[in-house]
Amino acid sequence: MRVLFADDDVISRTLFAAVLTHLGHQWRSASDGGEAWTLYQAEPVPLVILDLGMPALDGLEVCQRIRAHAAGGETFVLVVTGRNAREDLAKVLEAGADDYVSKPSTPENLRARLTIAARRIAQEEARRAAEAELARARWLAGIGETTIALEHEINNPLSALLGHAELLLMDRTLTPGQRRDLERVRERAEHIADIMRQLARREPTGSVDHRAGPA
Repeated sequence: MRVLFADDDVISRTLFAAVLTHLGHQWRSASDGGEAWTLYQAEPVPLVILDLGMPALDGLEVCQRIRAHAAGGETFVLVVTGRNAREDLAKVLEAGADDYVSKPSTPENLRARLTIAARRIAQEEARRAAEAELARARWLAGIGETTIALEHEINNPLSALLGHAELLLMDRTLTPGQRRDLERVRERAEHIADIMRQLARREPTGSVDHRAGPA
């Protein structure tokens, strides 16, 4: 998993780097909130770890900006804070953070929080994939209902049109121009009928060839 972490304390950044490397994640680091925001804009990542108190931009401001970003809804934000007051933690959650971890944090505690974050990210990705598949299924079902309605509305008058064209073409008094026009009408009607037959036997992922029709 790609991770971005930001902390103005070099010891904390070293700890993050060691734990993330141990867990097999790809990471980038920032030494302040402004740099973290610049890196995120350049390449949004699934997980961002932010220290609460940083120069340039603090963790809350960066978190709020991430949530306002187009990709921010798919990013898990973990805030690292040395403050345990209830009002401070409330501000962290109000800013849009998904979770927080208190300083000082041990490698074991940080690994546990990152494991939880990775699990929740995977669950959210699975939920989005399921919703996308459901939306596609509903869309395909809508196509099926539309096709049935089209078949009913088009096939009957189309059959009548073809029948009348055939009858008229049997008239020997037609001029060459009239016959040519009727044959063109019949060809186009037959092409539409062929399209409707393709729609009737279509596969969900198939397509109908509607390009090669008579000129």
